[in-house]
Amino acid sequence: MASKKILIVEDSPTMRQLISFTLKRLPDVEILEANDGVDGLKKISGGKFDLILTDINMPIMDGIKLVSLIRQDANNKEVPIVVITTEGGQEDRDRAMSLGANSYITKPINSVNLIGTAKELLGIA
Repeated sequence: MASKKILIVEDSPTMRQLISFTLKRLPDVEILEANDGVDGLKKISGGKFDLILTDINMPIMDGIKLVSLIRQDANNKEVPIVVITTEGGQEDRDRAMSLGANSYITKPINSVNLIGTAKELLGIA
């Protein structure tokens, strides 16, 4: 059984697949996907995750709102969150980090960087 559960919240199926494919290189991981913030929140309330990756720009509920809701949830407030976005702007980065994101990755995603960040946050050597 997988020892680490990762949730990818991303509205683009192509980007979700790319992130999922990259993270599957990690040992003992189970990856779940959500297609927007609301779907992500449902999955989070239904189970415990070791790492959450979320896009910022999504319909219905964006990643910034999702981060703030996760941080308000007693069961999940310690879960590491990586914000992934096309927005390289300092303002978005600062907002995500101030709300409790642990890391920030801009698209296009560098798979080496993504793996490194995931390993660090999951405590995998």
